Amino acid sequence: MDKYRTVKKDMVYSGEITEKKSRFIGYIKRVESEDEAASFLNEIRKKHYDARHNCSAYIIPGSGGSGDILHSSDDGEPSGTAGKPIMAVLEGEGLKSVILVVTRYFGGTLLGTGGLVRAYTEAAKEAVKAAGDKGIVTVAPFIPVSFSFDYPKEGAVRRLLEKYGVFPADTEYSEKVLFRVSIPEESAGAFKDGVRELLSGLDGYEENEVIMNEE
Repeated sequence: MDKYRTVKKDMVYSGEITEKKSRFIGYIKRVESEDEAASFLNEIRKKHYDARHNCSAYIIPGSGGSGDILHSSDDGEPSGTAGKPIMAVLEGEGLKSVILVVTRYFGGTLLGTGGLVRAYTEAAKEAVKAAGDKGIVTVAPFIPVSFSFDYPKEGAVRRLLEKYGVFPADTEYSEKVLFRVSIPEESAGAFKDGVRELLSGLDGYEENEVIMNEE
């Protein structure tokens, strides 16, 4: 998996524009599955039960080598005037594991195809802008690694971990010390070489599947 950008967990960011008296309110939230995306869309629909449209788009990263899941909805607007522009904003910003919903309150004036595309695009951008640098995080692949070593080397091993900015997720003390850590994929090779050199041969070393964590 490659790095991608998303928004912070359990946060909802929103922005709003007005176009010829129609209100367009954008909401963006982190989701990890299609079920979570559907649940959030339902929340917005309940919140804005009196709105004319609740258009949306989401991107869920694929797993196990499968492609990303992309879905968009015009929710009654002319085809291609709402869901696709919202999706284009997500793709343009490199955002995944998110859903972006734009609610429209009709202001009485028809905007035309071009006007709708511009309005939904701008409302989606306002939601992303509301998240800003503090609300957007980078998600990168981490490799879980476990290894064991003799007690006298624990201090040196911990100093090596600090060098790479990682800490044991789990530690076991028995005949030897067992550390389980998650290493950023991009520095995993250098880390493993460092451990091998430090311990003069790795005992019980094993790699597991790639997991995801926030940088």
